[in-house]
Amino acid sequence: MVRRILLVSAVTVLLLGGAPVFSQAQDATQFLATIEDLPLMPGLTEDATAGVNFDSPAGRIVEAVTFGKVSEQQVLDFYAAALPQLGWRQDGGAEFSREREILKIEFPSPPKPGSPLTVRFALKPAGE
Repeated sequence: MVRRILLVSAVTVLLLGGAPVFSQAQDATQFLATIEDLPLMPGLTEDATAGVNFDSPAGRIVEAVTFGKVSEQQVLDFYAAALPQLGWRQDGGAEFSREREILKIEFPSPPKPGSPLTVRFALKPAGE
């Protein structure tokens, strides 16, 4: 709960303070239900029935699935700008790390023309 309050506060400060890369995320006060400290990109909708969330001895293991009429590049650009502001380090492409966790952003299948893009977020303990 404290972590979520701190994240909401950090996002609010960024939105009001105006990091230029965050300007596209003016509505980024929503977070994923399954990964409550990960902002939900505007234009994406979470599929709450597709998420997985459990704790292991090594840490939490969470998967979230979202969809929306956005491009892979827009998703990557948004999270490359947003996640470092929340303590994540980009380790390359669509992989980020923070403390002892790894977050991967995946695109399970290319959308058909006119169909929404599916975006999968996989969070696991580092070293798993």
